[in-house]
Amino acid sequence: MRSMIAALIAVAVPAVAFCQDRDPAEDIFQQCVAQCAEPTWTNDLLTRSELTGEWHGLRPAMKDHGITFAGNATQFYAGVTHGGQRTGWRYGGHNDYLFNIDMDKLAGLKGNFVKIRAEHRYGDSINRFTGALLPATIATDLPVVESEDVYLTNVLIMQFLSESFGFYFGKLDTLDGDMNAFAHGRGKTQFLNTSLITNPALLRVVPYSTLAAGALFVLGPETIINVGVLNATDTAKTTGFNELFNDGVVLSAEGRFKTDFMGMPGHQLIGGVWSSRDYTSLQQDPRILFPPLGIPIARQSDSWGLYYNFDQFLYTNPNDETKGWGVFGRFGITDGNPNPINWFLSLGLGGNSLVPGRDVDSWGCGWYTNGISDDLGPVATTFLGTQNGQGMELFYNVEVTPWMHLTSDIQYIHPSSQNLTQDAVVVGFRAKIDF
Repeated sequence: MRSMIAALIAVAVPAVAFCQDRDPAEDIFQQCVAQCAEPTWTNDLLTRSELTGEWHGLRPAMKDHGITFAGNATQFYAGVTHGGQRTGWRYGGHNDYLFNIDMDKLAGLKGNFVKIRAEHRYGDSINRFTGALLPATIATDLPVVESEDVYLTNVLIMQFLSESFGFYFGKLDTLDGDMNAFAHGRGKTQFLNTSLITNPALLRVVPYSTLAAGALFVLGPETIINVGVLNATDTAKTTGFNELFNDGVVLSAEGRFKTDFMGMPGHQLIGGVWSSRDYTSLQQDPRILFPPLGIPIARQSDSWGLYYNFDQFLYTNPNDETKGWGVFGRFGITDGNPNPINWFLSLGLGGNSLVPGRDVDSWGCGWYTNGISDDLGPVATTFLGTQNGQGMELFYNVEVTPWMHLTSDIQYIHPSSQNLTQDAVVVGFRAKIDF
């Protein structure tokens, strides 16, 4: 049985998924989109869903009272084997500690849910080696680049007033936004490159982790409209209250709609964001590595972006329509100043393995390109030789046990700064352990 009590706050901005028991007779969130597999706590090390099991009965007891913990450790060993700014290999990792709390079960607050996420990175990253605008392994730089401290990036409260309306407020990270069935996964389950996990045209406008509030309108199965207001400053390292709206505000709106083309499931997503922030330069952001020499773009107030994505199954397993393979794509357009990316496009294939007996494995191949802004200035344009960047990525994810997944990955990156950087070949290996 699939389990999920949730709400998706998907915008390239916030998305929230709360995983709990699903009772069709009582669950007012049946129409929400996010899903996760129900934990299977057994004594068999090779078949249980988490490495640490049921904690001598504590874990299922917590779940009965509305508290679900999902933690994972993801290790990366990646290297630039050819080109880039330099070749070499690096080891890094990222840990997530996620609590989803059903306040109805815990305290009798009907329709109320709390999501708490703490995370940290450790080790090194090869992202600066590639010379590309966007990280080749985004998870190794989040939530705060070059810091190994643990940060609270989600403390979010959600209240549903009916099956079709709810609101949320608190601190949230935005990487779960821009939902896509084949190209998402926070860099831990599907692609590694930022450009195939989310729409990078929005990264300049939307902070990674900040205070926000908004509303959800559930129009039908897997059809949700979300509107939100966010603090314009990234506050992953702080509570965010002292910085609240000091640098402006971000407004967002998005709709994700279920489709049934050719009798196969799919989704169409469209949205937009606007920020009132006064941008003076490309400040340090783990999701953007440009410009490599610290050359700022022109000063500009306000910024906006429009974005679209789709996923469409072309084949589904006759016994399980959630498994199969299909196509995906993303498109984004921005003002081009202060955003270093003027437009973005990605396309690809992905899904579950077609190898007999390995339908729990997954794979993906994708291509992306980003149009660099014409307003970077003559220094950046002449010295760096900026041009539109593009790249390709191919991965295969093997389920060793339900709690361990191993991924092999290869990328070819044609970076934007051609005067300083050669085309790069990146080889990577990833191990994700759910504990």
